Order: sequence, then C-alpha cells, then structure tokens
Amino acid sequence: MTNYETYVFILCFIVFALLTAMFSYLIWSITKMEIELIQGGHRDIVIREEYEKKRQRSYRVSLGISRVFSLLMCLFFAATFTAAMYVRANEDRPANGIPSIKVVKSASMAEKNEKNKYLFENKLNDQFQQFDVVICEHIPDEKDLKLYDIVVYKHEDMYIIHRIVGIEEPNEKHPNERHFLLQGDAVDRSDKFPVLYSQMQGIYKGTRIPFVGSFVMFLQSPAGWLCMLLVVFAMVVTPIVEKTLDREKEMRCGPVAKAYASDTSALSKTHYADKGMKTYYNRPGSPYSEPLQRQDQSIPYRHSQQHPHPTQISGQRNSKSN
Repeated sequence: MTNYETYVFILCFIVFALLTAMFSYLIWSITKMEIELIQGGHRDIVIREEYEKKRQRSYRVSLGISRVFSLLMCLFFAATFTAAMYVRANEDRPANGIPSIKVVKSASMAEKNEKNKYLFENKLNDQFQQFDVVICEHIPDEKDLKLYDIVVYKHEDMYIIHRIVGIEEPNEKHPNERHFLLQGDAVDRSDKFPVLYSQMQGIYKGTRIPFVGSFVMFLQSPAGWLCMLLVVFAMVVTPIVEKTLDREKEMRCGPVAKAYASDTSALSKTHYADKGMKTYYNRPGSPYSEPLQRQDQSIPYRHSQQHPHPTQISGQRNSKSN
C-alpha cells in the first residue's frame, strides 16, 4: 500500500466514523420519538391495522418475498465486494496456474478498426468492451505463442491487454529472445515498443463478464469502501430498531390483539365502527378511549341550545299555527 493509499484509507475511516455518529444520533432520536407516540396511544389505529394485515396470507407471502430479495441483494453485494478486493489484491499477480481476473480500463479492444484488415480476413470476433471483466489464463510457453493471440503484459506500472500482430524472431539485435509486436483492435497503429515474453502476465481466451468492471472499480475506491461500511452499519442497526419498536407495540396493544384473535366476544370494550369488523378499543391514554356509536343504533338528540328537543320544536310550530 502506497503512502497515498494509506492517506486515503485514514481519511475514509474518519469520514465513516463521523457519518456513523451522525446517523446513530438521528436513528436514536427518531426511535425515541416513535416509542413516545406508541406509549401515548397515538399509534393505536396504525398498530391495529398492522396486526390485521399480518393475519392475512398475502401479507405473509409478500413479507417472505421481501426477505428473500433482501438476502439475495446482501449476498450479491458481499460477493461483488469480495471479488473486487480479490481483483485488487491479485492485480500484480501473473496467471500462474490460477486464472487472473482483470478489469478492462480502456476501449482499445472494443471494436474492429477498418484499417486492420487482418481482423476481417481471419474473422477475429473476440473483442471486449471497456469496463468488462476478463479472465486471463496461464501464459503458454514462448514457442507456443502465435499471431493474433490476446495477451496481458506489464509496461512500467500499467497493464495492457492487446493482440499479437507480429513476432520478430531472434536476430543480431536480440539474439537470445523473441520480440512481440502488439496492437489494439480499435486503433490503427501498433504499440511503440516491443514486448518481451518476460513481461507477459496471461492470455485471454474469450471468457469475460460484460460491464461489471465499473462496479468493481467503484468498490475498489475509497468511496466504495465507505458505501460498503455504511451498508453493513445499516444491516446491523435496522433489525435492532425494528425489534425495539415491535416490543413496544406488543406491550401497548398485544394482549388485546391476541384476545381478539382467539375470541372476539371476550373483548367487552370493543366497538365496531362498520360491518367490515374494523375495531377500536379503549386503552388508558388512547385518543379513541370514548365509545363509538354503532351503526345499528339510533343517534339520540342532545339537549342543548344548538339542538333543542323535538317536542320543543313541535310545540313552537303548533303555537305559531294557532
């Protein structure tokens, strides 16, 4: 790890610590407020509706599907992050016996250039796009390399994957080694420098994963590390908050809901607001503690100045008619 990478890692860790502290405070505040609302009875109807939904089969099916989907997404992110770290750790390792995974960072092999006639004459259709993930296998012996093979070689600190377009056998200038001339399919000129066999890291034989490299490169960056740490933090905190709120809801309305599920006649304080069996029950501190009028009962007149008794109204009319 270079000094710059160490600096970026420390900076990323500091940002993660600050964001974790901020989100922890916000989650704690929101959870505390929700608990106070539940204990005060302001979530009674919502809790009742949630309990009614949980009894339905469709809700259980949708809940199971959402859990399976969440599990698959977690496995996908974990596998992708592991693959990204594996690619980064083995970026400098040649494919000796074990295939090496490389991310294509340029578009030099993305298409066929019309000036490269050998591509059309030999029907070479094994191009790949930028940000593809390619699998490089063990490089064969030097004598087994032939024209139009695609190889990965290292030049200074950079990895390049190009096609062999020329082979110069040993001569007076280089009597002990072959020189390979490589070129990208999308460009019209070969690389400026000859490549030696000792520079080659692997050979590409057509195995690739399209367009995954951009995501892998993002996860290799400090921003990707930060996002993955925040995802782990959310996966740890979310179940704790849900269990806390569920426990408060159970303490608030659990006994009444269970009694209703087993025997509705046992709830003497339950009042039916409609024929759909939507219930409201009296609990201390609940905003719905006043009994509701059933639809099959007549609404009594209130004796007040705004609503006089019917006999008073009829008496007034008779006196006026006389």
